[in-house]
Amino acid sequence: MLRFLTIRHLAVIDRLELEFEPGLNVLTGETGAGKSILVGAVGLLVGGRASPDMIRTGEDTAVIEAVFDAPEGREIILRREISAQGRSRAFIDGGLATSSALRELSQVLVDLHGQHEHQLLLDPSSHIDVLDRFAGVDAVRTEVAQAFANWQHAREECDRYHAAARETAARSEFIAFQLAEIDRVAPNPGEDDELTAERQVLGNADKLQRLCTEAYDALYEGEHAALPTLTGVWRRISDLATIDDRFTPYIDSRDAIKSQLDDLAFFLRSYSAGIDASPERLQDVEDRLAALERLKKKHGPSLADVIARAARLRADLDDVQHSGERGAALDAALERARAEFLRCASALSKQRHVSASKLAGALEGSLEELAMPRTRCEVRLAAAVSEAEWTARGLEQAELYISPNLGEDLRPLARIASGGELSRVMLALKALATTDAPGKTLIFDEVDAGIGGAVADGVGGRLRRLGEKFQVLCITHLPQIAAYGATHFHISKSVRNGRTLTAVQRLNQTERENEIGRMIGGSAVSAAVRISAREMLKARSAWAKGEQKTKGESERDVPKVSD
Repeated sequence: MLRFLTIRHLAVIDRLELEFEPGLNVLTGETGAGKSILVGAVGLLVGGRASPDMIRTGEDTAVIEAVFDAPEGREIILRREISAQGRSRAFIDGGLATSSALRELSQVLVDLHGQHEHQLLLDPSSHIDVLDRFAGVDAVRTEVAQAFANWQHAREECDRYHAAARETAARSEFIAFQLAEIDRVAPNPGEDDELTAERQVLGNADKLQRLCTEAYDALYEGEHAALPTLTGVWRRISDLATIDDRFTPYIDSRDAIKSQLDDLAFFLRSYSAGIDASPERLQDVEDRLAALERLKKKHGPSLADVIARAARLRADLDDVQHSGERGAALDAALERARAEFLRCASALSKQRHVSASKLAGALEGSLEELAMPRTRCEVRLAAAVSEAEWTARGLEQAELYISPNLGEDLRPLARIASGGELSRVMLALKALATTDAPGKTLIFDEVDAGIGGAVADGVGGRLRRLGEKFQVLCITHLPQIAAYGATHFHISKSVRNGRTLTAVQRLNQTERENEIGRMIGGSAVSAAVRISAREMLKARSAWAKGEQKTKGESERDVPKVSD
């Protein structure tokens, strides 16, 4: 519900503050007084397009701010600023927001109905929602939407998998060729490092053997070999230790030193004997390293990368070989999801076909009460002809056909030319099958266009009834409608210091009588006109009280007061 609205520097409005009430709020005034500017201001708050031309002459910025009571009970503050440079800023609860965020929020808070803006009714795709609301199938709709989402997900999984399988199959020969190339070489982890070290040894075999022999001779077999010489050294150290104990630690380490030198000598001898200095072995190592290097350049850069790529290629080939099993499982899951969606959607379709004729009959009755007595209505359901036309809303689309004139064929509602007829159809559907949440603000800008007399009286009663469930703001030129308002605002325009100003005044009972009188008889309100206005207000008030006592009864009892 729109509780408070403030406007600064917008068109002819300098500064305006309005506090609205629940129920039906009517706004009246002379043509050009600025009534539609108020609707435009709310439109900006809910994401409408802003223009610098909207800013009051001489000002830099226009500001619109409103306080809404959300359906769940919390307070929402919306603010829109428009600068003379063409920039626009939006705020939700004090935080910066985008225009799209405002539009999304507005779907919960406000529904704007301009003189030529019955967007939802003129869009046939929305008629299925009206039918479902009338049928009370919200739970089934939710089930259908979930089944549709599951089916879509399963179909996407299938499509993605089969596309990948086709691509992989096309690449299978190339994958097999690459894998065979690696398998022919059959590299082992770290093999290139080991072979590089072996090549280093084989390339220096002669030098290694010579150095090993010389070192062994120097330790063990040479004329002045170290080990025999050390035998004499240790004997002398032993004699020294008998004289001075400080030599004893060296005697204790003698065996360890001798053992290490013996091990070194034996390793030198065995290493020298184990060197394969044959050219054939060196060539084998060179060839193997060259083969590994080719693999690394093509599939590397390292040998570990080559081995990892071989594993991936092997897995890809395995996927191709087992793709039939995986594809069959996904196809089966898709078929189950499809069958479940069809089950839910078919159940919804049956309820829709039953409710379509009921909605048409109820709409004809409501339109008769709104002075369209011979109107024929029909809700036509068009079944989807292919899976591509299935939606989260089911297997069909609905469109409302109507014939407001006797003898004329039924035509789509969107082709009806009369704005007054559209207004009445909209009001009738709002009462029969509204998709709006209770407490939402419905704004009607000149919904009375093209109607008058008894029709206007019926429209006023319907608006008052809507006000029992929603907050309704209605801009009207007709006294029959204005008299039904629970709260009445008068919009006027004046000139002060060479500037045009728009003002809004909340009317008390006496002021309402004067305003209704002006709407009946023009600027000169005679005593007789004032009496008629008073009687009209009294009759509408009595009707409203009677409606509250007998809520749910037919609107056929709406009083017809002489206009």
